[in-house]
Amino acid sequence: MSIDSVVKNPVPLMVEELWKSQSDSLRLSLLCGQEGFHRVIGVADINRPGLTLAGFFEFFRGERIQVFGMGESAFLSTLSSAQRVEILDQILASPDLPCVMLTHGREPVPEMVTQCERFKVPLLQSQWETSRLIGEMTAYLEERLAPCTSVHGTLVNVYGMGVLIFGGSGIGKSECALELLKRGHMLVADDRVEVRHKPGGILVGSGNALVQHHMEVRGLGIIDVWKIFGVGAVLRRSLIELVVFMEMWDQKKEYDRMGLEEKSTALLGVPVTEIRLPIHPGRNLAALIEVAALNQRLKQQGIYSARELNERLIQKMAGHSAGL
Repeated sequence: MSIDSVVKNPVPLMVEELWKSQSDSLRLSLLCGQEGFHRVIGVADINRPGLTLAGFFEFFRGERIQVFGMGESAFLSTLSSAQRVEILDQILASPDLPCVMLTHGREPVPEMVTQCERFKVPLLQSQWETSRLIGEMTAYLEERLAPCTSVHGTLVNVYGMGVLIFGGSGIGKSECALELLKRGHMLVADDRVEVRHKPGGILVGSGNALVQHHMEVRGLGIIDVWKIFGVGAVLRRSLIELVVFMEMWDQKKEYDRMGLEEKSTALLGVPVTEIRLPIHPGRNLAALIEVAALNQRLKQQGIYSARELNERLIQKMAGHSAGL
């Protein structure tokens, strides 16, 4: 089953946004090429054009940000001016190339400035060493470019596990979350949850920045969880490791009583363990979700209580039959 709601492709990331949002944290300076600020950064991977500078273009990834570290800068300095122009022309002519960055605060060779201006490619300089710049920038790009979707639900963090609660309007998702807050757990988002798919099949959920740590409770209105329960009751984001569907109890429906089958639902193509909780007067849903989170943690460690009990029962019955 899939619960993907409105799957959104991230808004295109242009070099201008990278410059405005990360110039301080990445210690960036603009050397030239501002006319190319409209160029789009489409992938989170970074490229160091090592072999490319020697003329080997077979596997050149021109759609990536090009980072010139100490090695690339030193190699360029060994080439003649004509050789630099020739090789830089081939690199910068790539239509999808977003920008070029220099690390360690290195000054560019004159031909690099001239050719970047010619091709309208932004040339940026960072004071950071190459490995640190690539690491920090990759983390930013993976976050910014991650596929995302917006779903209607409530995300809470229970015993360190992100639990995404779904259910029809008015079924009691927010009330259940409130009870979990009183038990010391944390709210991530209520009503609308932004889900991002990180590399490695990791799902991360967060709330809208404008209404973060606020909840709508029928009869009470909007409440500020941070101010009522304290800063320790809210969490900016959380992994999503368990999905709980709340639904009204249907006497005609057969509900799982053993837990032998592992059911999952898909979010952005990533399978997540699914549990369905029927709503019935007298059921303590907050306690059930707490136990579900702890049980899911055991399963992640390879401990399946229902299966172990079932195997013991089978062995017991097999031994009893053999004795007959």
